[in-house]
Amino acid sequence: MHRKYRWTSFAATSFLLYASVAAPHLRAQGVNVSTNVVVLGNSSGKVGAKQGRAGGSANVVVWLTPVNAQATRPADVMRSPDPQHPGPFRLVQKDKQFTPHLLVVPTGSKVEFPNRDPFFHNVFSLFSGRRFDLGMYESGTSRAVHFDREGVSYIFCNIHPEMGAVVLALSTPYYGVSGPDGIVVLHGVTPGSYRFHVWSETAQPADSQLAQRLITVGAETIRLGQIVLQTTANPMRGHTNKFGEEYGPDHKAPY
Repeated sequence: MHRKYRWTSFAATSFLLYASVAAPHLRAQGVNVSTNVVVLGNSSGKVGAKQGRAGGSANVVVWLTPVNAQATRPADVMRSPDPQHPGPFRLVQKDKQFTPHLLVVPTGSKVEFPNRDPFFHNVFSLFSGRRFDLGMYESGTSRAVHFDREGVSYIFCNIHPEMGAVVLALSTPYYGVSGPDGIVVLHGVTPGSYRFHVWSETAQPADSQLAQRLITVGAETIRLGQIVLQTTANPMRGHTNKFGEEYGPDHKAPY
Protein backbone atom coordinates (compact mmCIF):
# COMPACT_ATOMS: atom_id res chain seq x y z
CA MET A 1 0.00 0.00 0.00
CA HIS A 2 2.85 2.37 0.87
CA ARG A 3 4.53 1.77 -2.52
CA LYS A 4 1.23 2.22 -4.32
CA TYR A 5 0.67 5.55 -2.54
CA ARG A 6 4.17 6.73 -3.44
CA TRP A 7 3.62 5.81 -7.11
CA THR A 8 0.22 7.56 -7.17
CA SER A 9 1.74 10.64 -5.60
CA PHE A 10 4.58 10.64 -8.12
CA ALA A 11 2.17 10.22 -11.06
CA ALA A 12 -0.04 13.06 -9.81
CA THR A 13 2.96 15.34 -9.33
CA SER A 14 4.22 14.48 -12.82
CA PHE A 15 0.83 15.19 -14.35
CA LEU A 16 0.57 18.56 -12.59
CA LEU A 17 4.07 19.47 -13.74
CA TYR A 18 3.22 18.51 -17.34
CA ALA A 19 -0.03 20.46 -17.20
CA SER A 20 1.69 23.57 -15.87
CA VAL A 21 4.17 23.45 -18.76
CA ALA A 22 1.77 22.37 -21.52
CA ALA A 23 -1.20 24.60 -20.64
CA PRO A 24 0.47 27.92 -21.57
CA HIS A 25 1.65 26.36 -24.83
CA LEU A 26 -1.84 25.15 -25.65
CA ARG A 27 -3.33 28.53 -24.75
CA ALA A 28 -0.73 30.29 -26.89
CA GLN A 29 -1.79 28.23 -29.90
CA GLY A 30 -5.28 29.68 -29.73
CA VAL A 31 -8.27 28.72 -31.87
CA ASN A 32 -9.61 29.60 -35.30
CA VAL A 33 -12.35 32.18 -35.77
CA SER A 34 -14.09 32.16 -39.16
CA THR A 35 -16.81 34.07 -40.97
CA ASN A 36 -18.37 34.28 -44.42
CA VAL A 37 -18.53 37.71 -46.09
CA VAL A 38 -21.27 38.44 -48.62
CA VAL A 39 -21.17 41.69 -50.63
CA LEU A 40 -24.48 42.81 -52.13
CA GLY A 41 -24.61 44.89 -55.29
CA ASN A 42 -22.14 45.64 -58.05
CA SER A 43 -18.73 45.61 -56.33
CA SER A 44 -16.33 45.79 -59.24
CA GLY A 45 -15.44 49.36 -58.23
CA LYS A 46 -12.86 49.74 -60.99
CA VAL A 47 -10.72 52.84 -61.30
CA GLY A 48 -9.27 53.17 -64.76
CA ALA A 49 -8.17 49.94 -66.40
CA LYS A 50 -6.11 48.46 -63.58
CA GLN A 51 -7.57 49.30 -60.17
CA GLY A 52 -10.39 47.78 -58.14
CA ARG A 53 -9.49 44.16 -58.78
CA ALA A 54 -11.20 43.16 -55.53
CA GLY A 55 -14.55 42.29 -57.02
CA GLY A 56 -17.34 40.29 -55.36
CA SER A 57 -16.69 39.18 -51.79
CA ALA A 58 -12.90 39.04 -52.10
CA ASN A 59 -10.39 41.33 -50.35
CA VAL A 60 -12.57 42.13 -47.35
CA VAL A 61 -10.46 42.46 -44.20
CA VAL A 62 -11.71 41.13 -40.87
CA TRP A 63 -9.84 41.59 -37.60
CA LEU A 64 -10.25 41.34 -33.83
CA THR A 65 -8.87 43.82 -31.29
CA PRO A 66 -8.65 42.78 -27.63
CA VAL A 67 -10.99 44.59 -25.26
CA ASN A 68 -8.30 44.22 -22.60
CA ALA A 69 -4.99 43.99 -24.44
CA GLN A 70 -2.84 43.01 -21.46
CA ALA A 71 -5.20 40.27 -20.38
CA THR A 72 -5.71 38.67 -23.80
CA ARG A 73 -2.44 39.16 -25.68
CA PRO A 74 0.84 37.69 -24.43
CA ALA A 75 3.94 39.85 -24.81
CA ASP A 76 5.36 37.84 -27.70
CA VAL A 77 2.14 38.36 -29.69
CA MET A 78 2.24 42.14 -29.16
CA ARG A 79 5.53 42.58 -31.01
CA SER A 80 5.34 44.33 -34.35
CA PRO A 81 5.65 42.98 -36.91
CA ASP A 82 3.99 39.94 -35.33
CA PRO A 83 5.12 36.31 -35.77
CA GLN A 84 1.95 35.29 -37.61
CA HIS A 85 2.59 37.84 -40.39
CA PRO A 86 6.39 38.28 -40.56
CA GLY A 87 6.78 39.88 -44.00
CA PRO A 88 8.72 41.08 -45.91
CA PHE A 89 6.09 43.44 -47.30
CA ARG A 90 6.20 44.88 -50.81
CA LEU A 91 3.97 46.80 -53.20
CA VAL A 92 5.55 46.13 -56.58
CA GLN A 93 5.11 48.61 -59.44
CA LYS A 94 4.91 46.69 -62.70
CA ASP A 95 2.92 47.29 -65.90
CA LYS A 96 1.58 50.54 -64.42
CA GLN A 97 -0.08 48.83 -61.48
CA PHE A 98 0.62 47.94 -57.85
CA THR A 99 0.81 44.29 -56.85
CA PRO A 100 -0.88 43.34 -54.62
CA HIS A 101 -3.74 45.79 -54.78
CA LEU A 102 -4.45 45.30 -51.07
CA LEU A 103 -1.69 44.82 -48.50
CA VAL A 104 -2.40 44.25 -44.80
CA VAL A 105 0.57 44.71 -42.46
CA PRO A 106 1.20 44.88 -38.70
CA THR A 107 1.56 48.44 -37.43
CA GLY A 108 5.25 49.36 -37.42
CA SER A 109 6.09 47.36 -40.54
CA LYS A 110 8.31 48.58 -43.36
CA VAL A 111 6.82 48.31 -46.84
CA GLU A 112 9.08 48.34 -49.90
CA PHE A 113 7.95 50.00 -53.16
CA PRO A 114 10.21 48.54 -55.89
CA ASN A 115 9.92 50.01 -59.40
CA ARG A 116 10.01 47.19 -61.95
CA ASP A 117 8.74 49.23 -64.87
CA PRO A 118 11.19 50.64 -67.46
CA PHE A 119 10.26 54.22 -66.50
CA PHE A 120 9.84 56.51 -63.49
CA HIS A 121 7.16 56.34 -60.81
CA ASN A 122 6.24 58.71 -57.99
CA VAL A 123 4.44 56.87 -55.19
CA PHE A 124 2.51 58.96 -52.68
CA SER A 125 -0.26 58.83 -50.10
CA LEU A 126 -1.62 62.15 -48.86
CA PHE A 127 -5.30 61.61 -48.25
CA SER A 128 -5.58 59.39 -45.14
CA GLY A 129 -3.59 56.95 -43.07
CA ARG A 130 0.20 57.23 -43.45
CA ARG A 131 1.07 60.35 -45.47
CA PHE A 132 4.22 60.28 -47.60
CA ASP A 133 5.70 61.24 -50.98
CA LEU A 134 8.56 59.09 -52.31
CA GLY A 135 9.33 61.43 -55.20
CA MET A 136 10.44 60.36 -58.66
CA TYR A 137 12.58 57.24 -58.82
CA GLU A 138 13.79 55.16 -61.71
CA SER A 139 13.46 51.60 -62.93
CA GLY A 140 15.28 48.98 -60.84
CA THR A 141 15.28 51.06 -57.66
CA SER A 142 13.15 50.84 -54.53
CA ARG A 143 12.05 53.06 -51.67
CA ALA A 144 10.42 52.18 -48.36
CA VAL A 145 7.90 53.54 -45.87
CA HIS A 146 7.35 52.63 -42.21
CA PHE A 147 3.65 52.36 -41.45
CA ASP A 148 4.00 53.40 -37.84
CA ARG A 149 0.35 53.93 -36.99
CA GLU A 150 -2.85 51.97 -37.48
CA GLY A 151 -5.11 52.96 -40.36
CA VAL A 152 -5.96 52.79 -44.05
CA SER A 153 -3.58 54.39 -46.56
CA TYR A 154 -4.61 54.90 -50.18
CA ILE A 155 -1.55 54.66 -52.42
CA PHE A 156 -1.22 56.37 -55.83
CA CYS A 157 1.31 57.35 -58.48
CA ASN A 158 1.63 61.03 -59.33
CA ILE A 159 2.52 60.16 -62.94
CA HIS A 160 0.00 57.42 -63.74
CA PRO A 161 -3.54 58.12 -62.46
CA GLU A 162 -4.70 54.57 -63.22
CA MET A 163 -2.42 53.18 -60.50
CA GLY A 164 -3.83 52.66 -57.00
CA ALA A 165 -3.49 50.36 -54.00
CA VAL A 166 -4.37 50.15 -50.31
CA VAL A 167 -2.16 49.49 -47.29
CA LEU A 168 -4.04 48.65 -44.09
CA ALA A 169 -1.88 48.72 -40.95
CA LEU A 170 -3.33 46.89 -37.93
CA SER A 171 -2.18 46.70 -34.32
CA THR A 172 -3.40 43.13 -33.82
CA PRO A 173 -2.13 39.80 -35.18
CA TYR A 174 -5.69 38.49 -35.49
CA TYR A 175 -6.72 39.45 -39.00
CA GLY A 176 -7.56 37.79 -42.28
CA VAL A 177 -8.55 38.66 -45.85
CA SER A 178 -11.44 37.02 -47.67
CA GLY A 179 -10.94 35.03 -50.85
CA PRO A 180 -13.33 34.95 -53.83
CA ASP A 181 -15.70 32.71 -51.82
CA GLY A 182 -15.92 35.30 -49.02
CA ILE A 183 -14.44 32.98 -46.39
CA VAL A 184 -12.16 34.56 -43.78
CA VAL A 185 -10.28 32.56 -41.13
CA LEU A 186 -8.37 34.14 -38.24
CA HIS A 187 -5.82 31.66 -36.93
CA GLY A 188 -4.52 31.15 -33.40
CA VAL A 189 -6.77 33.58 -31.54
CA THR A 190 -6.06 33.36 -27.81
CA PRO A 191 -8.93 33.22 -25.28
CA GLY A 192 -10.42 36.57 -24.34
CA SER A 193 -12.90 39.27 -25.36
CA TYR A 194 -12.50 41.04 -28.68
CA ARG A 195 -14.14 43.75 -30.71
CA PHE A 196 -15.02 42.72 -34.27
CA HIS A 197 -13.97 44.88 -37.25
CA VAL A 198 -14.57 44.59 -40.98
CA TRP A 199 -13.28 46.77 -43.83
CA SER A 200 -13.78 46.78 -47.59
CA GLU A 201 -12.57 49.22 -50.22
CA THR A 202 -15.96 49.35 -51.91
CA ALA A 203 -18.53 48.19 -49.34
CA GLN A 204 -19.93 48.94 -45.88
CA PRO A 205 -21.67 46.67 -43.35
CA ALA A 206 -25.40 46.48 -43.99
CA ASP A 207 -25.91 46.35 -40.20
CA SER A 208 -24.74 49.58 -38.56
CA GLN A 209 -24.44 47.76 -35.21
CA LEU A 210 -21.76 45.42 -36.53
CA ALA A 211 -18.99 47.79 -35.43
CA GLN A 212 -20.16 47.34 -31.82
CA ARG A 213 -20.04 43.55 -31.92
CA LEU A 214 -18.03 41.82 -29.18
CA ILE A 215 -16.64 38.31 -29.57
CA THR A 216 -15.73 36.02 -26.68
CA VAL A 217 -13.09 33.45 -27.61
CA GLY A 218 -12.74 30.28 -25.55
CA ALA A 219 -11.21 26.87 -26.19
CA GLU A 220 -13.39 25.91 -29.16
CA THR A 221 -13.35 26.99 -32.81
CA ILE A 222 -15.79 29.85 -33.47
CA ARG A 223 -17.89 30.29 -36.61
CA LEU A 224 -19.41 33.76 -36.72
CA GLY A 225 -21.75 33.05 -39.59
CA GLN A 226 -22.52 35.41 -42.45
CA ILE A 227 -21.45 39.06 -42.57
CA VAL A 228 -23.40 41.13 -45.12
CA LEU A 229 -21.88 44.21 -46.76
CA GLN A 230 -23.52 46.66 -49.15
CA THR A 231 -21.59 48.10 -52.08
CA THR A 232 -20.64 51.78 -51.86
CA ALA A 233 -18.74 54.20 -54.09
CA ASN A 234 -15.06 53.49 -54.65
CA PRO A 235 -13.03 56.13 -52.73
CA MET A 236 -10.22 55.83 -55.30
CA ARG A 237 -12.30 56.95 -58.23
CA GLY A 238 -11.49 60.47 -59.38
CA HIS A 239 -8.58 60.98 -56.99
CA THR A 240 -6.32 64.02 -57.41
CA ASN A 241 -2.56 64.13 -57.75
CA LYS A 242 -0.17 64.91 -54.89
CA PHE A 243 -0.73 68.64 -55.38
CA GLY A 244 -4.48 68.26 -54.91
CA GLU A 245 -5.10 68.92 -58.61
CA GLU A 246 -6.97 66.93 -61.20
CA TYR A 247 -4.94 64.76 -63.56
CA GLY A 248 -7.30 65.88 -66.31
CA PRO A 249 -9.30 63.72 -68.74
CA ASP A 250 -6.58 63.99 -71.38
CA HIS A 251 -3.68 63.23 -69.01
CA LYS A 252 -1.04 61.17 -70.81
CA ALA A 253 2.21 60.18 -69.15
CA PRO A 254 5.21 60.45 -71.49
CA TYR A 255 6.08 56.82 -70.63
